[in-house]
Amino acid sequence: MPETTLEFIGTATTILRLGPFSLLTDPNFLHRGQRAYLGKGLFSKRLTEPSRQPADLPALDAVVLSHLHGDHFDRIARAELTRELPVLTTPAAARKLRTWGFAEARDLRTWETVTLDRDGWQLTVTSAPGVHGPGPAKHLLPPVMGSVLELRRPGADAPFRLYLSGDTLYRPWLREVVERTGPLDAAVLHLGGTRALGLLVTMDAEQGADLAALLDPTVTVPVHHDDYTVFRSPLSDFLATCARRGLRTQVRPVDRGEVVSLAAAS
Repeated sequence: MPETTLEFIGTATTILRLGPFSLLTDPNFLHRGQRAYLGKGLFSKRLTEPSRQPADLPALDAVVLSHLHGDHFDRIARAELTRELPVLTTPAAARKLRTWGFAEARDLRTWETVTLDRDGWQLTVTSAPGVHGPGPAKHLLPPVMGSVLELRRPGADAPFRLYLSGDTLYRPWLREVVERTGPLDAAVLHLGGTRALGLLVTMDAEQGADLAALLDPTVTVPVHHDDYTVFRSPLSDFLATCARRGLRTQVRPVDRGEVVSLAAAS
């Protein structure tokens, strides 16, 4: 079985080690007390300290960026990440990143894919749909994507399949993720019940449990739940909701600086 682990840095920032590949997600390195700019004159103060800074990162194959918000790609990432690193993201985010000098920022429209090759392994990244704001509010927020990462060794029986929700709200049509790509071995869900201008713009405990039930991953890792003042739905609510509903997924909370397996428990 290849290595399939997640190291949690904070917010939605993780290092995913999938076979020979290492990927960084949603790079947010602001320090406790600093403010992230969320657009439209909105800011949020960071309440936690990330476990790593860009200088501490391992060699990376790519960055997977769900959307361009200050708590997902911040001014430290912009200043210190290697410009030659591929960044797989939405077309809107890729256009902006290229103006900042990230020449390898790649547009991924919904259901488009990019395949990485290393040491006889393939990692396919597929852009999945998402919605950050309800109704007309979606026009006030940047476009967001989820991602399905599929690790495969040519000739092997079945791939390992990981879903990253991005900052989407729950919608029943997200069932299309597994209808198109197949069953999920693991999912990383962005929670927090973020509120902006009085509106819910990321999943709270109930919506997170709804999505875990809908997609039925073997393992679920909750992130993006206690790092900023705009987060209103704590991790404890999500854990209690999943337990109350008796969901089949194995929920694995992770602390900053901790590494968890994404593989099913034996």
